Amino acid sequence: MMHLPGYAARAVERLEQAGFETWAVGGCVRDSLRGIRPHDWDLCTAAAPEEMLRVFEGERVIETGLKHGTLTVILDGSPLEITTYRTDGGYSDGRHPDGVRFVRSIREDLARRDFTVGAMAWHPERGLFDPFGGQNDLKNRILRAVGDPDTRFTEDALRILRGVRFASELGFAIEGNTAAAMRRQLGRLSCVAAERVREELTRLLCGRWAQRTLLKYNDIIGAALPELVPMFGCTQDNPHHCYDVWGHTVRAVGQVPSEPCLRWAMLLHDSGKPACKTVDEQGVGHFRGHPKYSRALAGTLLPRLRFSKEDTERILLLVEQHDRPLGDSEKLVRRSLARLGEARFRDLLMIKKGDAVGQNTQPWDVGTLCATERMLNEVLRQNAYLSLRQLAVNGHDMQALGLSGAAIGGMLRYLLDAVLDDESRNRREILLRLARTEMEENYGQHRE
Repeated sequence: MMHLPGYAARAVERLEQAGFETWAVGGCVRDSLRGIRPHDWDLCTAAAPEEMLRVFEGERVIETGLKHGTLTVILDGSPLEITTYRTDGGYSDGRHPDGVRFVRSIREDLARRDFTVGAMAWHPERGLFDPFGGQNDLKNRILRAVGDPDTRFTEDALRILRGVRFASELGFAIEGNTAAAMRRQLGRLSCVAAERVREELTRLLCGRWAQRTLLKYNDIIGAALPELVPMFGCTQDNPHHCYDVWGHTVRAVGQVPSEPCLRWAMLLHDSGKPACKTVDEQGVGHFRGHPKYSRALAGTLLPRLRFSKEDTERILLLVEQHDRPLGDSEKLVRRSLARLGEARFRDLLMIKKGDAVGQNTQPWDVGTLCATERMLNEVLRQNAYLSLRQLAVNGHDMQALGLSGAAIGGMLRYLLDAVLDDESRNRREILLRLARTEMEENYGQHRE
């Protein structure tokens, strides 16, 4: 049983009292039929944009995309997106309709949508309108294109990524003809804006069925992210791994929390392995220095997808550091904590646990990481965490000694390590003496 929230019901009533048929449409109908409370509600109406503006005169209205027939009305403090029934013109750029034509038929509007489970409408009195069998596909957990699938994906190639994203989020199987058409139109993904690719793939990675989707539709993932294709079928030939690089990566992705940066870091952590693989005389595969290669690849891919600077830096750090030990003693844990900070330390713990579980060969590695986590918690409990800010000297002191630029940071980190080894050294005169000694030794080495 579906129920419109009060603000949406009042909007429907106002439009229909003015003579304009109106329905709830799309994801809110699909989720309601699944027994899931929708995050938001969307309406579709026979009213043209200027007619909608008249109906909601006096209300706060945001002209979201008025030339395409969409506006947002704020009712009772809640935003409600309302769109005029429409059909789309051609898609000459493979991304956006060349134009729209407003129509008076809800069926015509639903016919332009991508998948049947999103091409249903509902009205509190008229009930469900389902001209393309969406309810049956929903019941059978099938994702099927509306009408001719090649036409749908030719119109807008983003729908290909939406399809695999829905498969990951909903756990639905993609109907055979629909999946085949998605694959036939993969070349059109180059038309899709990088930001849209990032958004869809992020939601895919964070979906409940991400692992299954990444394995089953790896060719679609590879078309969107060609940098990852060398991972497919790249055997590891190593007793520590029972999967190829892609198989391990996919399983590791599912072992970290469903948080975008963690999932992307896990996806990319071994992306550099194919480029640095060697096989010794015994036939054992080695991937020496692969974190550096993975970071370099990620450093190209993330900017291409328009990740924020903050997210890029976080993901790159996790990729680069995923194979670096965090410490098997409280002293070493303090060093890592001082270097990383608590947030990134915990990020890396999660990445390293996911990496270990994804190998499926060394469960004791997880136990070691759990021990490291206990030591971390104990260090924090004791307030034994030291940072550069807590040193008895600062950058100005290093400048007074004659250091400049990156050398200042390097010296402060050296002094912090010295204090972490012996906290009694955290006195200004002692640290200045250590700094002078280090400078003299380095100068002597340089002179030699």
